[in-house]
Amino acid sequence: MSFENWDEVRTAYQVARIGTVSGAAEVLGVHHATVIRHIDALEARLGTRLFQRHPRGYTATEAGQELLKVAQTTEDQFAHLAARITGATTDVSGELVVTSLPGLTDLVLPTLARLQSEYSGLKVRYVSDARVFRLEYGEAHVAIRAGGRPQEPDNVVQPLTTYYMGLYAAPSYVERYGLPKNETDLAGHRFIGSAEPDSRAPFMRWLAERVADDAVVFRSNETEAMQDAVTEGVGLGFLSLLSARGDPGLVEALPHRPEWDTALWLVTHVDLHRTPRIQTFVKALREAARSSCSLN
Repeated sequence: MSFENWDEVRTAYQVARIGTVSGAAEVLGVHHATVIRHIDALEARLGTRLFQRHPRGYTATEAGQELLKVAQTTEDQFAHLAARITGATTDVSGELVVTSLPGLTDLVLPTLARLQSEYSGLKVRYVSDARVFRLEYGEAHVAIRAGGRPQEPDNVVQPLTTYYMGLYAAPSYVERYGLPKNETDLAGHRFIGSAEPDSRAPFMRWLAERVADDAVVFRSNETEAMQDAVTEGVGLGFLSLLSARGDPGLVEALPHRPEWDTALWLVTHVDLHRTPRIQTFVKALREAARSSCSLN
């Protein structure tokens, strides 16, 4: 498809983003008939349906979603180029899409909330998911990843922090079952674990190597549910140091072990890395991590 069709692609992007022809027409400053004409022409050129039409508006098909990813990235790149040309490099506005593993909300959300209070033009979408989002396809602007250093080409990778984990119990659990005296005294205790049998989290691997499967009495793929199970006294469970600090009633079941911890990385795409909203968020999150994710 040649460059002269960009108006049609941009129109389709706005329809996919907003969900209605009238909304897209308002944003683009054109008549709604122009929006419909662009969509029809683009679908004819591509030979596929980009949208499902229904009384409430337009919903992107799978092909439409793929187009949306490309158009989002292109729109961001044009905005970045315009900012560089005009020198408007201090405007923190527009959409900021951040993705992380589940369980990092306590670290990420306060920073996002603070930035939105400071920059009214900043629109945030925070997606917590175990899958790896493709930054080169515009699925996210900033990814927070755990484990080994990410190696994807065309990404800028920066260390964020070490995410410290601990094994905790509620007072009600301690009253009923006591606490293990050491690492060899885990038999007879009840544990909370991941619903994923092959979890790569270092603390879950540690647990799987030392505890029989039937000793894990509660499993979940939701970090919040696992934390609630700990506070309800269901069993011993791993929580981040940051989460545990929010509940001073919790009891540390065993002394901290470095092999439970994991490195966190900030990943951005090279084309958008220096945009004001991304740089502002990255700097703010690194500062927040330094102050909140220490062992002291």
